[in-house]
Amino acid sequence: MSGGVSAEELYSAIEESARLVDAPFSRDKVWPILAAFEGGFSENGGVIFSLQAGEEVAEVEYSIQVSPGIEDPYTHALANGFFKETDHPVRALLAEVVELVPTSEHYIDCGIVGGFKKIYANFPHAPQKVSKLAEVPSMPRAVSENLEFFARYGLEDVALVGADCKNRTMNLYFQLPAGIAGNLEPKTVQEMLRETGMSEPSEEMLAYAGKAFRVYVTLNWDRSEILRISFAPQPRRSVDLAELPARLVPRIAEFMQATPHKYAGALINATAAKWSPEKEFLDLASYYQVSPIHLKAIEAQE
Repeated sequence: MSGGVSAEELYSAIEESARLVDAPFSRDKVWPILAAFEGGFSENGGVIFSLQAGEEVAEVEYSIQVSPGIEDPYTHALANGFFKETDHPVRALLAEVVELVPTSEHYIDCGIVGGFKKIYANFPHAPQKVSKLAEVPSMPRAVSENLEFFARYGLEDVALVGADCKNRTMNLYFQLPAGIAGNLEPKTVQEMLRETGMSEPSEEMLAYAGKAFRVYVTLNWDRSEILRISFAPQPRRSVDLAELPARLVPRIAEFMQATPHKYAGALINATAAKWSPEKEFLDLASYYQVSPIHLKAIEAQE
């Protein structure tokens, strides 16, 4: 174990967060993952709890940094039975990305109901051009087939790549350039949504999406179309719930204000306006733990 963070400690925090919103919770779903990855937990690694805004909460997700303690999270997850071996390109994707841009930051993304979901390779201080990532052998052709779309809207620098080995999808997280980050025109967002065939946006969500400092997309290996697109404003302390483009039921408001956290000062929240072809939705998150570098960046925005 690195840094002294225990699986029991994280388990208690996840359970408390789930109880705040009356989400279904089972130790059998959560504990095996935490126990298996405990060797990668660090006092300086990020830990985030998240859910989708709505009347009921069916799932609470938790994202945890598990490296440098665990060098290869995919092999580790496979060895612990969280998914089955496959010859699908998703199996090799992150290993090939890391060969291109070495990183010591990997995250796992899991749910209290859905179990183990995704692995992320994070390289915010060495963003890569999406045109270069498109050349990675296991990257979906959908990346190269959407390069013109990405370039047209300033989506060039990728800071994070995610792989969902169960659903065989992947994510690209684009860092928006200075001058655009936080200042996307609603008209631009609407054009992006229409061009990708997403559901019609509400005015409130459209305006909120314009605050994004990152835009991320979901793709797979079977289709050229973008499956989902998301707009994430900069995380910050004590998000004003009245500013959100959705009315929060009391227990979700409490999640955004009272989940446990290990850093000094007010709770840090993150949000994302998301669209699929079927619907729009708002993701909400609270940080349990934040790295010193990330905390410094957040405080610089305050």
